[in-house]
Amino acid sequence: MWAATVAGPWLAPATLLIVWGGLAACAGVLLAMVLRRKRAGGHWRRSFLTTLTAALMLAAASTAHSAVSSAQRHDEQVAGLVAGRASVVAELEITGAPRALKTPGPSGRAERWAVGAVARALTSGGQVTHARLPLVIIGGQGWQHAGTGQVFRVTGKLRPPDAGRVEAAILSASSPPVRLEAAQDWQQAPAVLGQRFASEASRLAPDARGLLPGMVTGDTGGLSEELETAMKTVGLTHLTAVSGANCSLILGALLLAARSLRLARIPAAAVALSGLGLFVLMVGPDASVLRASLMGAVALVSLAGGRVGRGLSFLCLAVIALLLVEPELGISFGFLLSVLATLGIIVLGRCIMGWFPASVPRWVAAAIAVPLSAQVLCGPVIVVLQPQFSTYSLLANVLVAPLVAPVTILGTAAAAFLPLAPWLASVLMGAAGFFAGGVAAIARFTAGLPGAAPPWPEGVFGLLTMLLFSAVTLLAVWMAAHPARTVKLVLAAHAGTVRLVDRLPEAKFRRGSPSRRGRLRVCNLNSGRNHQWPLPSNDRRRRQPIRRPGGT
Repeated sequence: MWAATVAGPWLAPATLLIVWGGLAACAGVLLAMVLRRKRAGGHWRRSFLTTLTAALMLAAASTAHSAVSSAQRHDEQVAGLVAGRASVVAELEITGAPRALKTPGPSGRAERWAVGAVARALTSGGQVTHARLPLVIIGGQGWQHAGTGQVFRVTGKLRPPDAGRVEAAILSASSPPVRLEAAQDWQQAPAVLGQRFASEASRLAPDARGLLPGMVTGDTGGLSEELETAMKTVGLTHLTAVSGANCSLILGALLLAARSLRLARIPAAAVALSGLGLFVLMVGPDASVLRASLMGAVALVSLAGGRVGRGLSFLCLAVIALLLVEPELGISFGFLLSVLATLGIIVLGRCIMGWFPASVPRWVAAAIAVPLSAQVLCGPVIVVLQPQFSTYSLLANVLVAPLVAPVTILGTAAAAFLPLAPWLASVLMGAAGFFAGGVAAIARFTAGLPGAAPPWPEGVFGLLTMLLFSAVTLLAVWMAAHPARTVKLVLAAHAGTVRLVDRLPEAKFRRGSPSRRGRLRVCNLNSGRNHQWPLPSNDRRRRQPIRRPGGT
């Protein structure tokens, strides 16, 4: 299904229709085979065919969704406006949060912003084109506070996007936005709460005031460029905004609180999931937050349950649900990294925790195993995006692990109490800001260590070498956790190498002139077999075997 989603933005509507027909036909044939196998028996084959049939049906559904979106993008009027780089007046609805572009203006601040939207109507040359067209708006400071659900009118110039993008065009705004409709209350609430939280956080220290709103509400507008660079250097970028780790902590805290009140397992799970849903609504239910909440819940359930198969099933269901709701996630590197990190925690996390001896506390093993397992799978993708190696990434993640939980839990509680009890929210925010300052200090310290970000090869070669490095890293961790077994394996490998050499046929190598027949006959004292190696050309000694007592 993921492959079908990725293929959608690259293919024309007619090609997607052909692909959809092929997938649907194959699914129908397999379904008939499943029904026939059901009467004939054969559990294993029937199960495999059923799974494959479901996969093809889901891929067909994703392809149909992509075909509809592609047909809108390839509409003659819309395609003509985009290809001609027409100047238009657009009425559009905001669908995503604004993000600052890394192009600072004369004042040193980012003066260009990008925000996702859906165009309702485009007017050019006196003609109005009605269509729901996904766009990316690039404009000035007026777009910084645009919120999801708001409707604006703006003038600008269209241009085609890069190949493989889900949006139909990029609109370079030439005028400030004029708001036509306000967002609904449930859409405005996260933005209002986030602005109020950021305003209250402005009383904290510089690093805390930039990092705390990002870790709690996803607002990274106050994060300084130096701190952002340091976080990226040591692999802590996932902490600058709401991530799966934050959602896992919220869900885990709610579960512990519910279980401490003697609630049964199912009611406790319902309470925790309801709280996580409120947290998502508080932060803003955009695609990145939904992705983070689902991946965090899957990782927590997998670690708590201890069953890899169940965790993989939950992960697959989460990916399918997200791709059905937001197909553009299929080509998002952020989504790919999130899935790989969760997969690493599910498959390798508990395994690595089991490598540690019983004398190591479980929380220490988890603090090392969780970031290591996530980084092992994410590393090859990260070097494709950023060809450098984060030398102290594992160290930085282990050091900040005790601080992330207080920041997330105290900060979320402060945001919840902000409308009800501002004085209590201020106290909680001060405590959360203290721990957030600690996270920033660790990031700056580790980023300043020598060799923090050495270069790494680019492209496919860099990906393959990072895969090899990840495998070597896992092997090194296993050897460090099992020193006695490592020594035994080394000795066994040495003995096996000796036995292999003993079984080789007698070597006949010649050095110097082909006519020289000099040989040095050497005895392996363990096996008693003779081996010949060439003598130096100036050696005129008599050729005879070396003897030992009892034999040659």
